[in-house]
Amino acid sequence: MVEKQNLILAFESSCDETSVAVVRNGDEILSNVIATQINSHKRFGGVVPEVASRHHIEQITICIEAALNEANVTYDDLDAVAVTYGPGLVGALLVGVNAAKTVAFAHHLPLIPVNHMAGHIYAARFVKPFEFPLMALLVSGGHTELVYMQADGQFEIIGETRDDAAGEAYDKIGRVLGVPYPAGKVIDEMAHQGQDTFNFPRAMIDEDNYDFSFSGLKSAFINTVHHADQIGATLDKNDLAASFQASVVDVLVSKTLRVLKQYPVKQLVLAGGVAANQGLRERLQLELPKHFPDAELLLAPLKLCGDNGAMIGAAGYIQYQHQQFGDASLNADPSLEFDWMPNMPH
Repeated sequence: MVEKQNLILAFESSCDETSVAVVRNGDEILSNVIATQINSHKRFGGVVPEVASRHHIEQITICIEAALNEANVTYDDLDAVAVTYGPGLVGALLVGVNAAKTVAFAHHLPLIPVNHMAGHIYAARFVKPFEFPLMALLVSGGHTELVYMQADGQFEIIGETRDDAAGEAYDKIGRVLGVPYPAGKVIDEMAHQGQDTFNFPRAMIDEDNYDFSFSGLKSAFINTVHHADQIGATLDKNDLAASFQASVVDVLVSKTLRVLKQYPVKQLVLAGGVAANQGLRERLQLELPKHFPDAELLLAPLKLCGDNGAMIGAAGYIQYQHQQFGDASLNADPSLEFDWMPNMPH
C-alpha cells in the first residue's frame, strides 16, 4: 500500500491504444499499461474505427486490473479518475469514457474529463516542471499545432495544419513505399540512410502565418513515385524517405523558430506521436540553442510520445487541483478543440 497522495487512475482510448495508468501527484508514474492494436490494423494500412472499438472493449478491464496491480494500489487508494473524452474516434472514446464513469460512480471518485491533446503536452511534465510562458509544438497523426501556454491549463492555438497532419502524411507515403502501418518510425530510420535529393516542396514555409500544410508534399511524393513507375525508373527508397522527412522537418522547425520571435518563452515542448521522430528531435536540439539560448527544449519521453494513460493523468492532475470535474452526463467529443479549461482564469 502507498501513502495517500493524489493518486489518479487515468484512461486513454482515443484511437488504437487502450491504456490505463496510475499517476501520483501529476508527475510520477506508478503504472502505465498500454495494449496496442497495431497488428490488427496493419493489414488495413491504417486504423479501422470499428475494429479499434471492439479491441478497447476486450482490453479495458484487463488494463484497469493490470494498472492497479502494477502500482500496488486498490480503488480505495485513488483520489480521482481521469479520462480522454476527445478528440479521437467516437466509438473508441466511448469505451474509455464509460469505463471511467463506471469506476468513478462505483467508488465515489471525482471524474476528470481531459483533452487528448492537452495530455500529449503534459507528457513532457514527467521530464521536469513546466515554466511559463511556454510554446508546445504538437505533432501527431491527427494534429500539427503550435500551442502557446501562459499558465497551466491555458491553451492558445497560434498555428495549425490546414489539411493533413504530419503523422497522417507519414502513414500515407508509407503505403507508397511499402512500409507497414504505422510508418513513421521506419521512414525516420530510412531517412537517416538517405539524402535529400528530391527537394520536395516546403509548403507555406515563407508565408506570414504559423499554419502548416502537408497535403501538397504528400501529392508531390506520390506523383514522383508514380511517374518513375510509369517510365520504369528505380528510385532510391532511402533518398525518398530522407527528402520527405527533410521537407516536414524544415517546415516544422522554421515555423517554430519564427513563432518564438513573436512569443518569447521559457520552454519549448515537443510532444505528440511524431515527437518520437529522431530527425525532428535532432534538428530542434541543434537549432533552438543557436537562435534562442535562453529557451529550454523539453522533449516528451520517447515511450510517452504515443497515446498513453500516464499523460492523461498528468494533464488531469492540473484539473484535479482546480476542481474541474465532469459528471454522469460526460460524453465523447470526437472533434473536441482546445479551449480554456473551464473555471480557469483568463
